Amino acid sequence: MTDIKSLTKEELTDFIKDMGEPGFRAGQIYDWMHKKQAAGFEEMTNLSKGLRDKLSKECEYVSLKIERVQESRIDGTRKYLFELADGNLIESVFMKYRFGNSVCVSSQVGCRMGCRFCASTIDGVERNLRPSEILDQIYAIMRDTGEKVSRVVVMGSGEPLDNYDNVIRFVKLLTDENGYNLGQRNLTISTCGIVPNMKRLAEDKLQINLAISLHASNQTKRKELMPIANKYSIEELLDACRDYFDKTGRQLTFEYSLVGGVNDTDADADELAGLLKDLNCVVNLIPVNPIKEREYVESTAERVQAFKRMLEKRHINATIRREMGRDIDGACGQLRRRHISEKKGYCSDSSAHLLR
Repeated sequence: MTDIKSLTKEELTDFIKDMGEPGFRAGQIYDWMHKKQAAGFEEMTNLSKGLRDKLSKECEYVSLKIERVQESRIDGTRKYLFELADGNLIESVFMKYRFGNSVCVSSQVGCRMGCRFCASTIDGVERNLRPSEILDQIYAIMRDTGEKVSRVVVMGSGEPLDNYDNVIRFVKLLTDENGYNLGQRNLTISTCGIVPNMKRLAEDKLQINLAISLHASNQTKRKELMPIANKYSIEELLDACRDYFDKTGRQLTFEYSLVGGVNDTDADADELAGLLKDLNCVVNLIPVNPIKEREYVESTAERVQAFKRMLEKRHINATIRREMGRDIDGACGQLRRRHISEKKGYCSDSSAHLLR
């Protein structure tokens, strides 16, 4: 069956014409999918019942099922657990800021990158998400909340550049002026550093933001925390970052999770500043979100501030990520793992407000 929500408008037009329908119907369907975020063909009231029935037989219409929602009592962040058509589960996060609403989406079921402090990678990767399944995380949240989304980050479970073609198609669909029309500069893709695909992304010359999960100031520590460093050295990674900036002009963001006693010392800050001194970048410091499967602990608030001051003293722009949803299994993969454990008969407490 045709995954209709993953089609571009041009592909959809050809598909509709091949069905023997007039081409303008494609515009109506595309509008229902991407502007009105319809949950199914039955909502497309300006289509005949006969056409809706035909579409239902010949097409798969991805509309994610909300399995569970948790809302933070601290900041109102909502963590969604969605069930896919094949029974797999994925997570998304809805965050409210002064500048508007953001959604963090997943790009894979699980992850195979093996980063030591991440829950989503513990069981490996099940499969890639299709463009429609990435898109509908945003659309389903808008249907549920009744609110628009102004920023999207592809930083949920999975490594986006390990699912390159589907993620790029998702980007083009989401930013299409005929569809939801999100500005490319309001979309951020994160990567742990798959160097060849970073170079592909640079060649595509999109105006999206690129966030690099760095998490270490040298190759030795990065290999301890991030297995991807065994394949691509930190020098190769930074060369790819320079290439991306040269081809796109977009400032780079380096994500740096501070792990107490591991990568948060003054020496680490000094070495990191030296590493990034010639790059147009900002360092986003993230107190690591502890997960029970690992022994890592977050840095103290005082250490985080000291690390930031040391970077700024060396003329490196640095921010501290505002913690969102700490009481609702906010880190990647936590809610999914807890939900699966509960289904198997284990118990876990949470101070979050369970909505579903």
